[in-house]
Amino acid sequence: MRVLVTGGAGFIGSHVVEALAERGHETVVFDALLPSAHPETSRPPRPPAGQRWIVADVRDRAAVREALRGVDAVCHQAAMVGLGKDFADAPEYVGCNDLGTAVLLAEMAGSGVRDLVLAGSMVVYGEGRYECARHGVVRPGPRAAADLDAGRFEPLCPDCGAELTPGRVGEDAPADPRNVYASTKLAQEHLAAAWARASGGRAVSLRYHNVYGPGMPRDTPYAGVASFFRSSLERGEAPRVFEDGCQRRDFVHVRDVAAANAVMLEAVREREAGAFTAYNTGSGEPHTVGEMARELSRAFGGPAPTVTGEYRLGDVRHITADSGRLRAELGWRAEVGFTEGMTTFAKSPLRG
Repeated sequence: MRVLVTGGAGFIGSHVVEALAERGHETVVFDALLPSAHPETSRPPRPPAGQRWIVADVRDRAAVREALRGVDAVCHQAAMVGLGKDFADAPEYVGCNDLGTAVLLAEMAGSGVRDLVLAGSMVVYGEGRYECARHGVVRPGPRAAADLDAGRFEPLCPDCGAELTPGRVGEDAPADPRNVYASTKLAQEHLAAAWARASGGRAVSLRYHNVYGPGMPRDTPYAGVASFFRSSLERGEAPRVFEDGCQRRDFVHVRDVAAANAVMLEAVREREAGAFTAYNTGSGEPHTVGEMARELSRAFGGPAPTVTGEYRLGDVRHITADSGRLRAELGWRAEVGFTEGMTTFAKSPLRG
């Protein structure tokens, strides 16, 4: 199988390319090498021997059209990630993520390529699943800045104001994006679903959790929290943990995410024409951000984390999801455990 991997020189994309090559597939690596993901000091890894390499922007219709020639499926990883700096980044996020996806899908519709695996994200859910002892499952709204300023980080029951118990969210939960990045990731899914219906294609979104591992970009507002902590330790500084460090997340190793993409690309052609399906893609082991920072500091041999009480408006408190659908249908499961993954990541090189 020949697979076009957009964003194939990026953190996750490069691991997907390696996973596909290990399974005997050919890839076309398509990447714009944007400075936000590839600083000038960073040399992106070359693809495995024999793989095609195209440096172009996914919004370039002619370049995308050429890249699709002879391709059997597309793995769409190209996107701006993270919360960025402020709302001034919104046009760039929408341009890269949504316009780029629209251009890719338009060219796929014209080229006859009908199989798509999209890099989705758990951020489309907003807050995770919560239960109130009196009112059952509830959906708290965005946290107020006044509460966050006062150190009241936990969302409360919207009906009675009681404390809530966080749980795991399933793929059929309503979407509730809380920031620009999340909104663009949901829009990508809507575009993919519309393309599948219009073209008779088959589209899958793998909703990634907090992906970490070797090759993460360093010192950029578009990186993930694991990269921030790892960069701090490399500078001899204590990781700065926002809020009280008790935010629950699912940290999944990039090798496991790459394997999920490879398995799904092999299976997507068996799906019903016109279908779109989303799959949570996580380790299944919720941990707090504070736990992750402490584990990284221990493994690196650096200073203990500092809990600052700071916050980012638009962040959610708890988001962990049930990845059982992906395990049941494809037999995929995360292989890298939390302690093992953080121990190796603590010594792995970052990009940039």
